[in-house]
Amino acid sequence: MDAHFGMIGLGTMGRNLVLNIADHGFKVCGYDRSEEQRTRLMEEGKGKPISTASSSAELIRNLKAPRVIMFLVPAGKVVDTVIGELLPDLEKGDILIDGGNSHFVDTDRRYTQLQESGIHFIGMGVSGGEEGARFGPSMMPGGDEDSYQLIANILESIAAKADGEPCVAFVGNGAAGHYVKMVHNGIEYAIMQMISEVYGVLKNEGLSNAELHELFADWNEGELQSFLIEITAEIFRTKDVDTGKDLIDLILDKAKQKGTGLWTSQSALELSVPIPTIDTSVSMRYLSALKEERTQLSEFYVHQNKKTENDTELLKKHCRDALYFGFMMAYGQGLELLETASKNYNYNIHLPTVIKIWRAGCIIRSLLLNDLYDAFVQQPELKNIIGSSVFIPTLKEKRNGLVNLLKVAMDAGVPALTFATTLGYFDAYTQERLSANLIQAQRDFFGAHTYERIDKEGNFHTDWGAKK
Repeated sequence: MDAHFGMIGLGTMGRNLVLNIADHGFKVCGYDRSEEQRTRLMEEGKGKPISTASSSAELIRNLKAPRVIMFLVPAGKVVDTVIGELLPDLEKGDILIDGGNSHFVDTDRRYTQLQESGIHFIGMGVSGGEEGARFGPSMMPGGDEDSYQLIANILESIAAKADGEPCVAFVGNGAAGHYVKMVHNGIEYAIMQMISEVYGVLKNEGLSNAELHELFADWNEGELQSFLIEITAEIFRTKDVDTGKDLIDLILDKAKQKGTGLWTSQSALELSVPIPTIDTSVSMRYLSALKEERTQLSEFYVHQNKKTENDTELLKKHCRDALYFGFMMAYGQGLELLETASKNYNYNIHLPTVIKIWRAGCIIRSLLLNDLYDAFVQQPELKNIIGSSVFIPTLKEKRNGLVNLLKVAMDAGVPALTFATTLGYFDAYTQERLSANLIQAQRDFFGAHTYERIDKEGNFHTDWGAKK
């Protein structure tokens, strides 16, 4: 009965987090229904303060009060099942942490239900993948701050560090932790898609995988320095162990997803926040899955994959600038959504805090986050980074690179849909007058929905079909 921390779910993430926690001097007890997973944990944790339990009741008996139990299990009904199994043996003051990618709506419900029982409930986003879990993730806990303070010493010990600061902090009330992680993943979708679109254009223009490796490695030494650029460089030089060929060329062009991108888009629609860069990246995953249909349709069209013979060195510069511009739009859209959700759901999310804990450990970590932090500190009421004095000069400069990349992509017949949407978003957001006046007129014409005018106050209706 002396373990400091309990873990339910000993798959890759759960097991590595247990090892990480134990490395920092905390006694950990792990539980998984699979005996194989329990055995593997004990083998990998040999010599560390780690034990296992064969049931949730035994796990609870092995923990000292107040009991801290984290679970990393599939989102949905499984989480409710785990909580239901634990509750009869828990006591007031015990702490439950859902570290999976639960839908924030479910987390809000669970948080409200458990408040009445006196059990602390924390919904916590965890990012960083297998390596992050083992050596330092970025963590986004929400719920209430008193609950967080009970476990802050453990989480701060195991978190990734940026400039000596742990990449974990209380991010907000209720389901704020899972909401922040959801948006993190939405931004991740967008950045990954834009990188893949640049790859598609450059590959079509004839760059070899070795040249792509060198290019991305070079980009990672400059303003695009980020985890996703770094691993992309490594991917291009990785060989298949069976054939000796470049592994990237043997991978099927179908991208999967687990739902957080979809949830981000759904929530943004409900809150009337435009995030088209993220939305389009989600749609492109769906398009990639239509492999059979794409293969059949490609036989009917001949505009695809034409080499344009553009200046390769200039194209590389355009691609770099387009990525910078696109990354900033993805971050900006995600942060605007967080700010709106925070006000709508009373999450009280502090954007500079979120940006700080994304600087290391998580998948979307990048050098750009330092400038983003400065922007929101300098202008606390900033709605979108497009209006930030930190970014206005750079966005003006980089937009041209995106335009030129799109010209090459269109001439080549290579899809760059996320970049195209991103440019349209930026141009619409920065244009004083849009063509939506025509939409107002159309709605009033067919549905008498009325319209507003620029020359006087009020709502107006016109009998558009009346004879003059």
